[in-house]
Amino acid sequence: MQAPSVGGVMLPRGNGQSVRLSRGASLTDFAEKINANPASLVQVMLNLGEMVTATQSVSDETLQLLADEMNYIVEIVSPEEEDRELLESFDIEFGEDEGGEEALVARPPVVTVMGHVDHGKTRLLDAIRKTNVVAGEAGGITQHIGAYQVATEVNGDDRKITFIDTPGHEAFTAMRARGAKSTDIAILVVAANDGVMPQTVEALNHAKAADVPIVVAVNKIDVEGADPTKVRGQLTEYGLVAEEYGGDTMFVDISAKQGLHIDDLLEAVVLTADASLDLRANPEQDAQGIAIEAHLDRGRGAVATVLVQRGTLRVGDTMVVGDAYGRVRAMLDDTGNNVEEAGPSAPVLVLGLTNVPGAGDNFLVVDEDRTARQIAEKRAARERNAAFAKSRRRVSLEDLDKVLKAGEVQQLNLIIKGDASGSVEALESSLLQLDVGDDVDLRILHRGVGAVTETDVSLAAGSDAIIIGFNVRAEGRATSLAEREGVDVRYYSVIYQVIEEIEAALKGMLKPEYEEVELGTAEIREVFRSSKLGNIAGVLIRSGEVRRNTKARLVRDGKVIAENLTIEGLRRFKDDVTEIREGYEGGINLGNYNDIKVDDVIATYEMREKPRG
Repeated sequence: MQAPSVGGVMLPRGNGQSVRLSRGASLTDFAEKINANPASLVQVMLNLGEMVTATQSVSDETLQLLADEMNYIVEIVSPEEEDRELLESFDIEFGEDEGGEEALVARPPVVTVMGHVDHGKTRLLDAIRKTNVVAGEAGGITQHIGAYQVATEVNGDDRKITFIDTPGHEAFTAMRARGAKSTDIAILVVAANDGVMPQTVEALNHAKAADVPIVVAVNKIDVEGADPTKVRGQLTEYGLVAEEYGGDTMFVDISAKQGLHIDDLLEAVVLTADASLDLRANPEQDAQGIAIEAHLDRGRGAVATVLVQRGTLRVGDTMVVGDAYGRVRAMLDDTGNNVEEAGPSAPVLVLGLTNVPGAGDNFLVVDEDRTARQIAEKRAARERNAAFAKSRRRVSLEDLDKVLKAGEVQQLNLIIKGDASGSVEALESSLLQLDVGDDVDLRILHRGVGAVTETDVSLAAGSDAIIIGFNVRAEGRATSLAEREGVDVRYYSVIYQVIEEIEAALKGMLKPEYEEVELGTAEIREVFRSSKLGNIAGVLIRSGEVRRNTKARLVRDGKVIAENLTIEGLRRFKDDVTEIREGYEGGINLGNYNDIKVDDVIATYEMREKPRG
């Protein structure tokens, strides 16, 4: 077959040859691989009905379309593989212990605690921390760094265990999704009075998918109605058979509240690690590992909690963490004390990075600052290209009718988050009973209690879902992630309004008129009583700006406590002002509403007319 001709230029036609391209590659990258002129590939795309520039990052589908047209097979290199190739170009092997068997030394197991909400995960972590934190904390300031080490005694030997203190299986899975193997063992917490619940099964499936051994902590044995035997029976159905029933899973009955049998649980973790895992690493090589969490600290800049997996990390080392790099200025352990070095399985807070890396990013120590900068810059460029190539347009309720007619979507995916399980279930059953004909399916991908999290937004982005927040708001960086990913997040306080809008969207009748725009959030630091004005909130503006006479709602622990409030008074020191910006303090009066507490968040918003598209 003859090669296609574009504008008189003969293009090379592949005979099914393979072309390897990274995610977010441009037509110029493709042209280089097949020795063609980029302008001619732009013309080919134009003939195929797509307007693409030569240097623009394009999606995997576009590359596939072009390759099919020219009889090439395109292989999109995965980010992990690309990263490995990048490191190999610098003669760095990531994920391998150097030296032979004799160089390997035993290391402590790394544990994640998972389980259903309200079954006592946090209480258990607190109990372990109080009773068994590694000696030497006296006088140290305990600080949350996302991980800590505890000491326990097993068969007369002193043993250490590292706990990753993350919010359960969500963070665990986010890390796994990025190819980070952070955990050796999972502790599954199940309440003896509740038994196995939906999130218990979810957590169990996440742990099984990661192929990590599981130790079951049967909590709340001191509560009325506790039945540890029932829990063992229920988990048998999911393939976790207790040792006393002839299985190989260790079950330990505990009470996190009373501090009962915590040492037995730690012993079970160590014994499970010894029996089913070979936990060894070379402490002598350059350090490698992963970032567990990271944030921007006002006084110290970018800080990251890293878990050393092999080698020893020392103050003064030059390290790369994802697309951040820097020289380790200082390291703190979980007790707030400065440490000079951290060996395998040790978690430390690192200061000195150029920017904030992501959770689950791998880190490695390199010889020179220049090498670190080059690796970080190449990773950042790769991330950028992949982000540009991603189709930004997600499905929203407004354009649902259009995409349905175009045949792009046959179903509407929803994620429901609410303030109580009863309201979430009521909402779910009402939505599933909607009769919208056979043209479209309604699927509820996930439902849960609590604020809208980054994990919810990631799930929505990956499956073109719309998030419904019922009497709850987004927490942390979830709002900015939703904006970046183009995910439609809707907030409601009346069930019928949700049902009406979803039904209207499914029937193609939704007429967008107004949208809520968040203006700013203020955290209450102090409450002042005034005989004339009632309670006045002393606040720090956390984001955006707060303006007088705008609408507000009060959020407590992620739940909406009061709607339709108005910022009636706004003061800065003794002056009445019309607005206060992010980072400044001031006083807010919510009119007749006085039920305010320290740590509550006042979220202000305004309704703006939506341009009809």
